[in-house]
Amino acid sequence: MHDHRHDLAAPPQGSVAERVHRRRRMVLGGTAVAMAIALGVLLWVRGNGPLAIDDRWMRDVLALRDPALTAISEAMNALGGGWFGVFVVPIGVGLAFLAARRPWAALVFVGASAVSAGLVQVLKSVFGRARPEDILVAVDPGSFPSGHVANAATIAVVLGLLLSRRWVRAVGAAFVVLMALSRTYLGAHWLSDTLGGALLGAGVGLLVWTACSDRELAERDRAAAGRPVAPRTTAR
Repeated sequence: MHDHRHDLAAPPQGSVAERVHRRRRMVLGGTAVAMAIALGVLLWVRGNGPLAIDDRWMRDVLALRDPALTAISEAMNALGGGWFGVFVVPIGVGLAFLAARRPWAALVFVGASAVSAGLVQVLKSVFGRARPEDILVAVDPGSFPSGHVANAATIAVVLGLLLSRRWVRAVGAAFVVLMALSRTYLGAHWLSDTLGGALLGAGVGLLVWTACSDRELAERDRAAAGRPVAPRTTAR
């Protein structure tokens, strides 16, 4: 059985290494969120039009359209957004963690998903970037950042930290990339929108988990040992 205490994300509680590692995670998460916002500001200052790479990428992607790829992309559209992606997935995963006697893990997952979705809507409203013209699915106003990609990145990062499995992280990374590709393929977002969404979602996921990591790791120990969940005290 995998022991998360040997995971790079979890040095011994209360140790100097753990405090340094925690600070680094906070800095990394904050930097990712700041980079997403900075990208939005840059695009806004430039007039919110597409970058040269956005135009080139969109032309190349539109040339690849065929029925099979459209069906896959439409499935990703339904999975990553709307009522299913915003409500069903977080609540479903949260209930699964509760069933596994991991309420803090449930709180982290649902909380990170909610914060990520909320920030996406705030930034969409603030920057007001126009979407591409050739769109295959129904969308709401505001192109930057991509909410689907932000949601996918949040899920990937948080589940990777909560489950501490390499295969979960690999699948999560592939999910984020596939979501980003599908959003540009459908014409719903520019490539730079998906980059902003990935940075924002990953940063939020890392920040929320780090803020609750002491209690989440403590309950993970106790749930694995079959004992009632209670916070582990850290050494002073």
